[in-house]
Amino acid sequence: MAFPYMEAVIGFMFLMYIFETYLDLRQHAAYKLPKLPKTLEGVISQEKFEKSRAYSLDKSRFHFLHEFVTILMDSAILFFGVLPWFWKKSGDFLLSFGLNAENEILHTLAFLAGVTVWSQVTDLPFSLYSTFVIEARHGFNKQTIWLFLRDMVKGICLATLIGPPIVAAIIVIVQKGGPYLAIYLWAFMFVLSIVMMTVYPVLIAPLFNKFTPLPDGELRVKIENLASSLKFPLKKLFVVDGSTRSSHSNAYMYGFFKNKRIVLYDTLIQQCKNEEEVVAVIAHELGHWKLNHTMYSFIAVQILTFLQFGGYTLVRNSSDLFQSFGFDTQPVLIGLIIFQHTVIPLQHLVNFGLNLVSRSFEFQADAFAKKLGYTSSLRAGLVKLQEENLSAMNTDPWYSAYHYSHPPLVERLAALDEPDKKED
Repeated sequence: MAFPYMEAVIGFMFLMYIFETYLDLRQHAAYKLPKLPKTLEGVISQEKFEKSRAYSLDKSRFHFLHEFVTILMDSAILFFGVLPWFWKKSGDFLLSFGLNAENEILHTLAFLAGVTVWSQVTDLPFSLYSTFVIEARHGFNKQTIWLFLRDMVKGICLATLIGPPIVAAIIVIVQKGGPYLAIYLWAFMFVLSIVMMTVYPVLIAPLFNKFTPLPDGELRVKIENLASSLKFPLKKLFVVDGSTRSSHSNAYMYGFFKNKRIVLYDTLIQQCKNEEEVVAVIAHELGHWKLNHTMYSFIAVQILTFLQFGGYTLVRNSSDLFQSFGFDTQPVLIGLIIFQHTVIPLQHLVNFGLNLVSRSFEFQADAFAKKLGYTSSLRAGLVKLQEENLSAMNTDPWYSAYHYSHPPLVERLAALDEPDKKED
């Protein structure tokens, strides 16, 4: 008797839903706490705390509903054989236009087109409510419905332009890969990731936001001096108009080798009290670069990608696996989708481990900025970002350990306040 893969996957999905809902309930209770953590008393205003509580509770309630609908839909799609039905219908669709349904690339693209339409339709109500009700209610949403729809259409057009060649390449590689399939798939994805990391900020991101050089002035001079002192090869310094869509703030850097760029959200500049706070945030980001966190993360992703493809090659010809999910044939894309479902338990463990590492990196980057003399400015900047973004002030330790890629503010401030260790 064949192993019931589909039933096992659905069972684990529900187990994870129950576990994560339990964590969500713990965090929801933390949101309800009427007082600030002692560390933040006198640091965060009561007004901001109340606003943060209201925002967090609104998002939490919405999250419960969204996750409940998602688990019902995902499990129903698997249990009632929607995927094999959709695969068959996509073939019928091709035949109705006189196209060859036996061509796996065409068949796969037709299938993906239908899945994309379905996902857009089912996700749209949640996206609209999140953006135009919750985010707007708490003063974050700045985009109009037309800007929202324009961004959505742009995203669909980009996916339509970029997706088919990538899908076709993956199918051909799997069909021709032979015993070295995992290596070929990894090499393709490695090259693709390098290309996308290069192309996205230059060609794609400007389609959605306006990037302008940071004007000459004290802030620019301070950032350039900081970069120079660390031998960071800063080539361009941009401000992005994040305020056209949201009042949330951020800063990031990108680029390879000697061509690095830093991007500041205009909201970050507006929200920080002075240039020193902005520079302290940049010092933290440069700490990630100086300590090779970006490189370590990239290497980890490459290793995990290779291991995933290695696992896929072990099961891609398993007729029992495909039949368990209702498929009589073994299409490449379907095999990848099924494989992703079967390794969900491992993915949760890996994500937990990656979050642990990420939080460690954040502490190290904070310590790096502290060594540069930005302790008070970084402290003030982190508090200001927490306030302006209405981030959660009270966090459940189990929830944050499982979900957070960044340590809670209380932990970061405590680490910054620790006296420096004396070197022998």
